[in-house]
Amino acid sequence: MGIPRRAESSDRATLTRTFVAAGSFSAMLHSTDHQVLYGRRGAGKTHALLYLSDLVDRTGDVAVYVDLRTLGSAGGLHSDGGTSAAVRGTQLLVDTIEAVHEELLAVAVERELGNPDTLLPSLDALAEAATAVEVVGEVERETRASASEEASLGVELGLPPAARISLGHKRSAGRESRLRRTGTERHHVVFGPLGRALRAVVRALEGRRLWLLLDEWSALPLQLQPLLADLLRRTFLPTAGVTVKIAAIERRSRFRERLADGYHLGIEVGADAASAVSLDDIMILDDARTRALEFFAQLFHNHAAVRLVTTLPAPPPDTEAFVAETFRGTAFGELVRAAEGVPRDAINIAALSAQYAHDQPIGLRDVRLAARDWYLREKHSAISADETATTLLRLLVDEVVGRRRSRTFLLDRSPGPRHAVIADLYDARLLHVLRRGLADPHRPGTLYDGFAIDYGCYVALLLGKDAARRPHARGSWLTLPKGVPPDGFNLAHEAVDLEAL
Repeated sequence: MGIPRRAESSDRATLTRTFVAAGSFSAMLHSTDHQVLYGRRGAGKTHALLYLSDLVDRTGDVAVYVDLRTLGSAGGLHSDGGTSAAVRGTQLLVDTIEAVHEELLAVAVERELGNPDTLLPSLDALAEAATAVEVVGEVERETRASASEEASLGVELGLPPAARISLGHKRSAGRESRLRRTGTERHHVVFGPLGRALRAVVRALEGRRLWLLLDEWSALPLQLQPLLADLLRRTFLPTAGVTVKIAAIERRSRFRERLADGYHLGIEVGADAASAVSLDDIMILDDARTRALEFFAQLFHNHAAVRLVTTLPAPPPDTEAFVAETFRGTAFGELVRAAEGVPRDAINIAALSAQYAHDQPIGLRDVRLAARDWYLREKHSAISADETATTLLRLLVDEVVGRRRSRTFLLDRSPGPRHAVIADLYDARLLHVLRRGLADPHRPGTLYDGFAIDYGCYVALLLGKDAARRPHARGSWLTLPKGVPPDGFNLAHEAVDLEAL
């Protein structure tokens, strides 16, 4: 119950000790390629970036972590629909560069990096390039002309007697011009000076690579995201010695926008950013049950060991001993199934299970009660205000779990009217993608994605004392040892027609 639910609430050292990489994810994350890191809420994006930040600092490079939720203010300029996108976007660029500048300045002072004679002036130039101001408004020009003419006549007498007469004439002209500007000051970002200042900063780091880690990209207004992406494409991405990693939720992100003149604004993922890594795909563990159990056992042991070492004289020495002392029977396997590959869901369900178990090891019923509560409290409540999504989920559960006695189904990848609702359900972690791009040999031009219904949608069927003895349960998955609908995809029978539901 003491495991933090969010990575930012732990210090960097603890995050490093508790990090568990699935497969080759750690190697991909530490590559110097620019990457977009996709993942739904709770998949571990923030933990991964903070782990990478600590790892980069340990190797001597420079990591700059920026939480994009902290830019601007709630309901401020960035989200003000009454202000033009150009003005809001420019302010967003300025805020981002200022955040990077502040982090770099703090790192330079604390770690005494590079050559201070060149690094600090370069940082000043970066701040100046990001905060250039121009006045936009009316221009009033006033011109005044003046002229004068002077004539003089003089007689001069001298000794010995003599006389001299002088005549003078003087003409002068003048002109005065005054320019008056009235209007509003606004920030004006010019990419040329900004790029040159950034390259100077990198040179002043004397061989150390600069890692820019941008978290919570999807917290930015969707309309402004391509503008920030374009700033990165023009400045950070082409600069040698800089690596950019962005953590985002795929369906809530827009990195590129086509302009009216045919040009594109932003980043082309796969070209400008070398690759996109999906934590959702990496965390698909259904086809390797042993691997899933090992991953989550290591996850819980890493988190708990940090606290148990200070509270118990002899804490469990390894993951196997930890699971054996904490869970009874098949309860841990049920917890892994209920998490559906999402670490934050696993942590929350485990915490609720511990409340039900009190001072006893966690049992199977504890996990099922906790999974039901978490589903009702967090997942289903997230879509309860969306009548279309709620209705479609109910129809899918009735069809797939109720009639087909399964938890998996196939959907044609071709876009349809209801596919946006499916994406919302996936985003809310009520549906999970287990396979992508399955081909039907009889219709090779049609590709399918394989989905699974979330465990919380049907766990209530498992909670009755006589659930497996009910008449409708005979011969169904309720009588199976593991007590969940079977996995597997059959292209001939499992494709769902959304429009027919």
